[in-house]
Amino acid sequence: MTASEHKPLSGMNLVIAAVILSLANFMVVLDTTIANVAMPTISGSMGVSTSQGTWIITSYAVAEAITIPLTGWLVRQVGEVRLFMICVVAFVLFSVCCGLSWSLESLVFFRVLQGLAGGPLIPLSSTLMLAVFPKNKSNIALSLWGMMTVVAPIFGPILGGIISDNWHWGWVFHINFLFGILVMLGAMKVLRGRGGATERSRIDGVGLALLVIFVTSFQIMIDKGRELDWFASPLVVTCAIIAAVSLIYLIIWELTDSDPVIDLSVFRSRNWLVSSVTLSLMFGIFFGNIVLTPLWLQQQMGYTATWAGFATAPMGVLAVVTSPIVGRLLPKVDPRWIVTYGMGVLAVSFFMRAHLTSQADFMSVAVAMFVLGAGIPACMITLTSLGVSDLPPERVANGAGLQNFLRVLSMALGSSLTQTYWEHMSKASRSELVSIIDPNAGHEIASAAVRAGIPPSSSTAFFSRLVDGQAVMLATNDFYALATVLMILSIGAIWLVKRPKGPLQKVTGH
Repeated sequence: MTASEHKPLSGMNLVIAAVILSLANFMVVLDTTIANVAMPTISGSMGVSTSQGTWIITSYAVAEAITIPLTGWLVRQVGEVRLFMICVVAFVLFSVCCGLSWSLESLVFFRVLQGLAGGPLIPLSSTLMLAVFPKNKSNIALSLWGMMTVVAPIFGPILGGIISDNWHWGWVFHINFLFGILVMLGAMKVLRGRGGATERSRIDGVGLALLVIFVTSFQIMIDKGRELDWFASPLVVTCAIIAAVSLIYLIIWELTDSDPVIDLSVFRSRNWLVSSVTLSLMFGIFFGNIVLTPLWLQQQMGYTATWAGFATAPMGVLAVVTSPIVGRLLPKVDPRWIVTYGMGVLAVSFFMRAHLTSQADFMSVAVAMFVLGAGIPACMITLTSLGVSDLPPERVANGAGLQNFLRVLSMALGSSLTQTYWEHMSKASRSELVSIIDPNAGHEIASAAVRAGIPPSSSTAFFSRLVDGQAVMLATNDFYALATVLMILSIGAIWLVKRPKGPLQKVTGH
């Protein structure tokens, strides 16, 4: 008997299970962003450059992406609940070790172990949530899980900023100890005895090796590409070739192996394919926005890490409010219309920021982020449901795991490409602005500087900073204009999905 075949929970036990499973997902997803803001502080504390410090983020993302698609095989070996408990204990232990690290090498090592332990918790928290909820409330379970997946990246920069500004950076990782203890105690109370039968099966060693090579080389290419001018760097070119070759061999091997580490048969489902591609695109742009907004606020608008986090936080308000609403609407409304609404709201939010100026105040940013929160759950929860809506029950776990794997990769890709585009457009906009400045305008510039209380000797530097600020603002506007167009185009793609027959209950696996 699997965990999903046990009787659903009820009453307070159901509430406890919902809280701890949501918290487990929150804890793991939080760690994808909380270290981003703290990374300069950690690098400085350890005496390494910021570029070296990016390995703190890369190592976690690589390890997490590797173990997510392995979750199905691991469940067959030890059972869902037992694997969940092992991963929680290991994640907390390695989080504490991260906070106690004495060098960059030790921190990267523990981040790899933390990512390996955290990866399976993402799909496990989803499948266990669906297993403990009654079948007629499965959409509520999925909405709770989706809400945590959306809210966690929002709170990451806020918590990371507050900790970096006020306490030792180690608390960025030690904070998981409190979360982990709550999850472990709750799981021992309500999930004990729900472990299913296990079976010993061989591991697809070749497939696993190819997966590790692909994810590692791809992640290094993405993380180092922006820093090393992409394909002008031999390292980036080498990683790209290795990633491409290993991916081709991985696909060929997995299609021919009798027990593949990644089940590629789900690609035959049109609903899964369209939903997963759309979800990956949406989450890549969303995560690029999560990275870019605090970066712009800190580098150009003079915000501290804490206040940059507060400016993005309003997104969480409507995300929390609308998640249960989306869950209730799923059985009653054509899910394609829900996704259309969500994509439309994202487009509106991006369009609002495509018109910001360098004089934008806190509320201008906060309101646009507040609007964004109303669209994310409608896309995230519904696309996740649609993705597995026409898969046979035995393929649901594999489909969900692979979809999460693609989502994690799209987050890394979206973050890197967003920053690359932003920097490129900033330089291009500066060149355009400089080209239209009158070469004989030096006297006017000096006069304006004097009126502003700036010494004539500093007028050129002052004017140069003004041009830089406007160039970055134009680049920021360009990114959000492009994001608006991509969201509108995605609305058309989702209508390629077949409408599920009846409510989206197949996600439960019942």
